[in-house]
Amino acid sequence: MLTILFDGVAYGMVLFVLTCGLAVTLGLMNFVNLAHGAFAMAGGYVAALLMNRFDVPFLLTLPAAFLVPALLGAVLEATLYRRLYQRSHLDQVLFSIGLVFMAVAAVDYALGSQQQTIRLPAWLQGRMDVMGVGVGRYRAFVILVCAALALALQLALTRTRFGARLRAAVDDARAARGLGIEVNAIFALTFALGSGLAGLGGALGAELFGMDPHFPLKFMIYFLIVVTVGGASSITGPFFAALLLGVADVAGKYYAPAVGGFVIYTVMILVLIVRPAGLFARAR
Repeated sequence: MLTILFDGVAYGMVLFVLTCGLAVTLGLMNFVNLAHGAFAMAGGYVAALLMNRFDVPFLLTLPAAFLVPALLGAVLEATLYRRLYQRSHLDQVLFSIGLVFMAVAAVDYALGSQQQTIRLPAWLQGRMDVMGVGVGRYRAFVILVCAALALALQLALTRTRFGARLRAAVDDARAARGLGIEVNAIFALTFALGSGLAGLGGALGAELFGMDPHFPLKFMIYFLIVVTVGGASSITGPFFAALLLGVADVAGKYYAPAVGGFVIYTVMILVLIVRPAGLFARAR
């Protein structure tokens, strides 16, 4: 039971890092970016290619898995996404869905449809015994890294000047500009940060989820479920929602394999019946 709980927490932590960028763009910037999974795929492929073709150590691939999608996100935000901030959510959905299919086709054409593998270092392989519970070394590493990222992101958004400026820009962009806040620069940096975190989540999750050209399509619904269940107005909501859904999904597939794939949807429905706006939705 404790092993299942531990694996579920690790799964949920990776889900959170993959999803938190979407929570920022959807909840704070009010922009529906369904192409978020494409940035996660970019990070996973960067890590896999650096390891398999250039023998770069696993830990050194993680900064690159963050930086490449972050730069890609900054470029796309300045050239494409910025034009859609004031458009309807339907326009944003159709545009970002189109980007997903373009990314899937491009990666499949350039790199093939085979699944990418991540070679973990020896010290992250196998299991270790913690108080009589067998704990996967890599899952423990993932939990520590993702917990640190979650704490740093929460502090950055709630305790720093950047976070205050971002909230001001979202609440009233015109007033924020009148106060001297560079709204476009704030949005660009936020979008790049969310894209980079998605890429880092893709690299960390490649060992757990697998990584192939269809990754954005397979996991798009999971990203949306986490944000919906947690509430899109904060980081705390998606964090606890990811943990809840991760544990429920792993436990369901272990105890009831025949219907385990439906557990995460059942949890979502039950939560939304009680809390239609999500677990930690902010009053508007």
